[in-house]
Amino acid sequence: MSRDEFRVRAGQEAARRWDRIRCALGVDVTGPLIGREPARPGRFFFSAAEVADIAAALRQRLPEQAGHIVEQAERVLQHRFDVLGFCGLDYGADVDWHLDPVHAKRAPQWPWYRIRFLDFEQVGDHKIVWELNRQQWLLTLAKAYWLTAEERFVTELMALWRHWQDRNPYPIGVNWASSLEVAFRSLSWIWVQQLLRGCRAIPEQFWTDMIRALALSGRHIERYLSTYFAPNTHLLGEGVALFFIGTLCPQLRAARRWAECGWATVLRESQRQVQADGLHFEQSLYYHVYAVDLFLHARILAGQNEVRIPASLDETIEKMLTVLRDLSQAGALPRLGDDDGGRLFDPGRNRSEHLTDPLATGAALYGRPDFKAAAGSLREETLWLLGMRGAVRFDTLPTRQRPWASVRLEASGVHAMTDVGRQLFIDAGALGAFSGGHGHADALSVQLAVDGRMWLIDLGTCGYVPADGDRNAFRRTAAHSTLEVDGASQARPTGPFSWDRLPEARTDVWAQGDALDLFIGSHDGYRPITHQRSVVAVKSRFWAVRDVAAAPAGEELVGPEHRLDCRWYLAPEFQHHASVPGGAILSREPELHGAGGPMRLAILAAGPRGWQQHVEPAAWSPVYGKKEPVLVVHGEGMVTLPAEIFTMILPLGASPYDAGRIERLGDSAWCYHEGDRHHYFLWRVGDGPRQVVGWVTDAAFAYCCIREGEAPQAILYGGRSIAWHGAELPHVRL
Repeated sequence: MSRDEFRVRAGQEAARRWDRIRCALGVDVTGPLIGREPARPGRFFFSAAEVADIAAALRQRLPEQAGHIVEQAERVLQHRFDVLGFCGLDYGADVDWHLDPVHAKRAPQWPWYRIRFLDFEQVGDHKIVWELNRQQWLLTLAKAYWLTAEERFVTELMALWRHWQDRNPYPIGVNWASSLEVAFRSLSWIWVQQLLRGCRAIPEQFWTDMIRALALSGRHIERYLSTYFAPNTHLLGEGVALFFIGTLCPQLRAARRWAECGWATVLRESQRQVQADGLHFEQSLYYHVYAVDLFLHARILAGQNEVRIPASLDETIEKMLTVLRDLSQAGALPRLGDDDGGRLFDPGRNRSEHLTDPLATGAALYGRPDFKAAAGSLREETLWLLGMRGAVRFDTLPTRQRPWASVRLEASGVHAMTDVGRQLFIDAGALGAFSGGHGHADALSVQLAVDGRMWLIDLGTCGYVPADGDRNAFRRTAAHSTLEVDGASQARPTGPFSWDRLPEARTDVWAQGDALDLFIGSHDGYRPITHQRSVVAVKSRFWAVRDVAAAPAGEELVGPEHRLDCRWYLAPEFQHHASVPGGAILSREPELHGAGGPMRLAILAAGPRGWQQHVEPAAWSPVYGKKEPVLVVHGEGMVTLPAEIFTMILPLGASPYDAGRIERLGDSAWCYHEGDRHHYFLWRVGDGPRQVVGWVTDAAFAYCCIREGEAPQAILYGGRSIAWHGAELPHVRL
């Protein structure tokens, strides 16, 4: 602990106890924070006069979304709330703001700093409690008022807001235990303040009370910033809230200080939390989008209020949006690391298909036709953030899709082998920042997107602190499409947000060509055993995966045999169609078949003696708190090391099709026989040219397709020659 960290933590420790004493004595800690109404209030994303126009545009441009908002608002009137992956949780007539209704647990009414919110027995799932208390459903009621002109939505909004204030006196209860949650709640109140400023049904006293509530929240966030507790999206979100409160509530005496502190935090974290390739340092795509949302909202508000915006912030935001563009070329984003289940603007848009939403706003803000193409259509959030001018700018932008291109995010180790309508993703990065709290033990795992849908999936997160152990079950190695050795995870969980023995993953080869992409990477998560994975993408056809488990020269292993497991997790729409020699054919639900597109997926594998592959049931979590059944193709065997497994991933068409077969030619040499085509894959073994079954090559890797009546052409990496039964073959080099 540094001297500064000690100073900050000690100061926060003293402050929270002093706060408790003062409040117990009846001291009003917010009174001194409020000053006179300024001559010039801060400017929000829209003015009171623009709200009706935006609501009308929402009805016209996005009628389904408008209808969904009203439906949600009707459920809120009945105190039925959609929380994370749980729909319509019934909180009854008297809402209990400290209750986890899913697990029937209630957080104690203690000073917030005494509540162990990660203790399931004490609190239940704190995420469920906190998600309700972010009060983003207040925005739903406010928007429903503008969409229907029915004051009952506003009446219930005020009643629930006052009920919350009455049942959550400062500083008592779990809803004050996280500065980030206070920040989210404050942002919700600010949105309500701006959405309903012109509503005559709201008495002036409501606005006075809300200013006092925002003053208390801003004070709490400033005093208990997550500078050392959680210097990630927690700190960023708190900075954004301080910036919003300070900018939009200038009658608060601390407003200028909060605005400056918040903006400085946003700028600093934009440089600290984002890696050189644009991915957020948590190595979680969901948290990446969390951060993008926060940066975008703060940047747009700064522009509205003539705050100087350094070019570096815009560069960071555009890099982060470019990551979303590049990883969604096939129309679906993979899932990397934890899935938090919440969102800044609309918590209901919390599934993988919603993570490209910021691209629509980025397209209009930065004038990027490529972002517009990746977004596909205007989003509700863009209307509110940029107003009608933003919608017009989005509409007038040309739609210019970037040419299909494979992608390597070098700093984060994420790779995407891209072909028309297809992307296979490989994670060869670290678990994430600090102790990898939001990362998964998924080194060298793969996912596959085809024609707008995921085919090979990450199982998701499920929960952070559930009682049934799902937290570790969903983030361990066995829950990912990669190789597992001796039933061990690549890293050991030491708590819900920490790991021990973090693996070091590296990319050894990344080569791209018109016809073929090649990836070779490795990690030491099973040390002294190493896992090396090669992935070969033969464009427009299939992917070949070679896994090697071995010990470094001179290292002794425990026991003569080791258990290897290799899993391939299928998206929920896949069913087991047929078992074939060496693997299985999976078929998609009929209504999801694309016109003329692939309808089935074959996964074939060959490995050491005794290697078996079968299809098993599994469970995945499409959103926080929810589990659904899926299938996994599971290969397993007890083997002597070094051991090698070769897998073919084959999208198949609708017509009857022989999946083919795999033949082992020798160590690191394989052939996939596909009808009258024979696909050869050769890796170098040792020094000197490779010679195996008629082949001679000096390449580190070579691929060639042989078909009678066609002139073969080989593709080489790291070599200059290849011969087939003594005849030199034409070739291209990666």
